[in-house]
Amino acid sequence: MRNTQCSLWLSTALIALFPIAAGAIETITATQPLFPNQTMVSAGGVVELGFFSPGNSNKWYVGVWYKDSDPDRTVVVWVANRDNPLTNSSSGSLKIGDDGNLLLVDEAANSVVWSSTSNRTSSANTVAQLLDSGNLVVRRENDVDPENYLWQSFDYPTDTFLPGMKMGWDAKTGLNRYLTSWKRNDDPSTGDYSSKLDVHGLPELYLWAKKARVYRTGPWNGLGFSGVPEMGPTYNISFTFVSEKDEISYSFQLEDKSLNSRLTLNPIGVVQRFAWIIGTSRNPTLFWYSPKDQCDNYMECGVYGVCDINASPVCKCIQGFEPKDPRAWKMRNGSGGCVRTSKLSCHGDGFWPLKNMKVPQTSTVFSNKSMSLLECKQACIRDCYCTAYANLDIRQGGSGCVMWSGDLLDMRQYAGGEGGQDLYVRVSAADLETGGSIGNNNNTSKTGQIVMIVGIAVGAGVLLLVSSICFVRQRKRMKRTLREKIQRRGLRKRNQDMLMSEGVIARKEEYSNESASDELELPLYDLDIIAMATNNFSDENQLGEGGFGIVYKGMLPDGQRVAVKRLSKNSGQGTTEFKNEVRLIARLQHRNLVRLLGCCIEVEEKMLIYEYMENKSLDFILFSEEKCSLLDWQRRFNIINGIARGLLYLHQDSRFRIIHRDLKASNILLDKEMNPKISDFGMARIFGNDQTEANTKRVVGTYGYMSPEYAMDGLFSIKSDVFSFGVLVLEIITGKKNKGFYNTEDELNLLGHAWRRWREGEKLELVDPATRDSYSPYEAARCLQVGLLCVQERAEDRPSMSAVVLMLSSENASLAQPKQPAFCLGRNPLETNSLSSKQDESCTVNQVTVTMIDGR
Repeated sequence: MRNTQCSLWLSTALIALFPIAAGAIETITATQPLFPNQTMVSAGGVVELGFFSPGNSNKWYVGVWYKDSDPDRTVVVWVANRDNPLTNSSSGSLKIGDDGNLLLVDEAANSVVWSSTSNRTSSANTVAQLLDSGNLVVRRENDVDPENYLWQSFDYPTDTFLPGMKMGWDAKTGLNRYLTSWKRNDDPSTGDYSSKLDVHGLPELYLWAKKARVYRTGPWNGLGFSGVPEMGPTYNISFTFVSEKDEISYSFQLEDKSLNSRLTLNPIGVVQRFAWIIGTSRNPTLFWYSPKDQCDNYMECGVYGVCDINASPVCKCIQGFEPKDPRAWKMRNGSGGCVRTSKLSCHGDGFWPLKNMKVPQTSTVFSNKSMSLLECKQACIRDCYCTAYANLDIRQGGSGCVMWSGDLLDMRQYAGGEGGQDLYVRVSAADLETGGSIGNNNNTSKTGQIVMIVGIAVGAGVLLLVSSICFVRQRKRMKRTLREKIQRRGLRKRNQDMLMSEGVIARKEEYSNESASDELELPLYDLDIIAMATNNFSDENQLGEGGFGIVYKGMLPDGQRVAVKRLSKNSGQGTTEFKNEVRLIARLQHRNLVRLLGCCIEVEEKMLIYEYMENKSLDFILFSEEKCSLLDWQRRFNIINGIARGLLYLHQDSRFRIIHRDLKASNILLDKEMNPKISDFGMARIFGNDQTEANTKRVVGTYGYMSPEYAMDGLFSIKSDVFSFGVLVLEIITGKKNKGFYNTEDELNLLGHAWRRWREGEKLELVDPATRDSYSPYEAARCLQVGLLCVQERAEDRPSMSAVVLMLSSENASLAQPKQPAFCLGRNPLETNSLSSKQDESCTVNQVTVTMIDGR
């Protein structure tokens, strides 16, 4: 019965997406409507319009898709009735109404489901036509001039931005054209995310999650958006930005006519650009996506803070500024931003230059196209409320002027040559170092400087007099304070030296080409502070235990909740983990990686202090009969996507290529919103830029998650992590552990069981019953296929994490058929496994020592 239902669902989906057409029509007229068994094809055969039903929804929509799409991955680029579907396709029709509008009619209910919005009052000589661009237009029969279209779908985009389409405002029509995501990959109704052009001040694109800003492109600088360095003429895509009285819009065209491209806002809030050779849209390339790293998060470093993904920590303050909340800043939380160290004095101020910047938010800026940069600077220094200035257009040496007043928000700095532009921030003259610019040299400026010098001299005299009076009274107090400071610095220096001598904190040159003097900045906590925070390491505060020792929850004196990882004094593996974790994770910054706040090392104690995760680890909820219902399908799907993005960052987007080597459910932590964070980098290894794999004689990892080439031969690579990710995906879908899974019917482990169900067409039987009321059959089947692709026996057959992210986030990404997974053979039910029954126990396979870590 279940096989029949699955087959029926798949057949229905394919028939719905590509109807068995009674014939394709060229236009819709008052006398020739479009029925569900028909499609309308563009003149060049590029796109097609018709009725479709995604997944097993029994909801019918009218949409436009690429005609040469794979039937399993239909690329729908526009939907007419996305929030008002038909429930019976046989009763629907798309036709020209009496008033000349295009109507989607439910004939059975005698009601209009959707309508175009032209101002025609008669259907005479009105036709609807689908163009090769993907634009559905309503026009007069003999008038093909685009300026005279009565209505066009390009003015009402859904989740896809196509060549020739415009985003932004049209003052003549009052239209604001923007993208909104689908709710799910199999549900085209309006989702939570939108991408809109903000036309206030200097226009720029924002990505919104409901009413919250999550990403900003920066303003247009002549070549592209300030915060999108990938934009440029070398990609055969030309970008156009119009900022005039009647129109503010952004569009793109393809210079190479053999190529095609589209921009899509997917259901999880990622903007993706795909490109492909015309005629091969079944295999598009993910060309660009955003947000992609921590610095893409809106206001990541707060007011006046600058985010630099190549720095550690990523947030820094401009010259003349300091962290508003130093304690939070030390804990790598820069959202509080920066404040000035000295007050501005207007005409005595200067400017601090910043290179390669995504300029601050521009909703309230002043701009002038005709001013030079020097004139812009002079205007800014005259305006006491001006806080920064920059070129409006960076082409040909720069031109035009942009001036900010008030706080500077959401700034980012790129590495040299990667993008951005010059920005000049106003700072106090006292905060300018040698070489800083001190404004213009007019009489007003000189007078201000003289007044300032006189004031300083008078103030110094008064201060000297007061100091002389108080000197005797303060002498003892100063000596006592000095002794305390020296003691604290000495203790801190001894701790620092201890970390350095043990190789725990190393200079950055060990991992990159950065300056040898630029040491890792990691806060050091006193033992008594951590003991107080954890109630003297009480049993009640324990969160978990592993081969390294025990993890405790705690609360610092400022009220911040933390997790304290305390190294066991008897664990040699724990010492190695401790050193490795400090070296690696302190330099990694991503929303799906746990954040290291600091460490403590005194006497024999070694501890790591992390951000606290309210929902503990994934295995704590996923494998609990009482708690697993907290993970509905949407949360599980988001967790799978989050882990994938975190691994992609480790493998490709971070400053170093990191192989985790111990990815498992207990090392995935969940915050209060159930967002996943990869943790425990004690086993991780750094690869060089050109390194693809490495060999070790001491294999460390966890039974059930290790790839065959690693477990048997000690070979590890990014594909080893991909295997572990695949196991995790199957565990998240099924709610079952791979380690310890035992099916008495077929004596298979979880991988083998999933493989058998897949081959027998019973894949949806694998879905955890706890999610049956909330899961999407389309997403579940896709995730299962991705998981099986990741656990294939041969490493070269497994996809990279960039391909995995694409397969999970795009409904049209190509998915191969998986081959048999590794470790899927049956076993004797009487057989016991000593590796899984004892913690940190070793065996030898092919002269490789294997150490299985069974703890959390």
